[in-house]
Amino acid sequence: MLVASFWVVPIFSSICWMAMLITMLVYWSTKGHPIYPTMTDGQTIAYISDIGAQNLKPMFIAMSAVTVVTFDLAFIFERYLRHAGKLAPNTSIWQKVYSLISIIAAIVGAVGLILLTIYDNYHHNRMHNICLGVFIIGYIVSAIFICWEYQRLGIHYRQHSILRISFWVKLAFIIAEICLCVVFGVTQLYDYWNVAAVFEWTIAFVYTWYVLSFFIDFLPAVRTKNGQSYQTEMQMAEENGTVPTMRADHGDGAAESQQYFRGQPAAVAAAPHAGHGYAAGEPGQNFYPNANGYNNQYPKPEAPLPSRNF
Repeated sequence: MLVASFWVVPIFSSICWMAMLITMLVYWSTKGHPIYPTMTDGQTIAYISDIGAQNLKPMFIAMSAVTVVTFDLAFIFERYLRHAGKLAPNTSIWQKVYSLISIIAAIVGAVGLILLTIYDNYHHNRMHNICLGVFIIGYIVSAIFICWEYQRLGIHYRQHSILRISFWVKLAFIIAEICLCVVFGVTQLYDYWNVAAVFEWTIAFVYTWYVLSFFIDFLPAVRTKNGQSYQTEMQMAEENGTVPTMRADHGDGAAESQQYFRGQPAAVAAAPHAGHGYAAGEPGQNFYPNANGYNNQYPKPEAPLPSRNF
């Protein structure tokens, strides 16, 4: 039951972050778009930090801390579930290294966000900007390495489409955030403060969708009523040389259980000879066509299925 509830963590984290951003925007709008002391001459659109340095600072600190702490827990839970076999297990030591680097970078980014909310841009402007850089770079590096891990996992588990979906979602986040951060930096450099403010808010909202993308990663870990994930059942069946029954409620690229095994389908290979009592593959069976065509007691041989062992 605990494993099945891990998917709540990224949803809760993204809701906290989105609620904080919307609250700050609504507060600033209802106050009549005030010009704060931290805003530069000619700037009419407030940065997130401009609003967070004023009356909403306690909320800014609390909600940011809750967001990044719960989000980092999602990284840790993902590593645990993959190690425990509840998610598709890593196939190389490098994949585990990528995962660990991703977790460490996410923790560094979380520390950067928490510190930038404490060291506001009104009293500690230089420290605030340094922490902002740590926050952005930390999570971009984290996204790069977890994306790298998922790319390698997708090669080995091609039957699990959810790995490909997660990979492309995270890759889209990396590309989008890098592009937005470059534009944000350039507009600030050339004193286009209002344009830079718009891009800062955009970066923050895109980050919300990145957090939410981890909900996809936890879906395969939802346990069956017997307490095992379907991925674990397939792995155990393959190791034991048995063919599991197809699960109609599982759609992670495993619509036909026969695709995990070499050769003919088990139903064909195990069919007994109705007339002579021979099992398929035993001497005396009339499986292949003779002068009179196919024996009606046996199905027509099927071509071997391609190997799904990557």
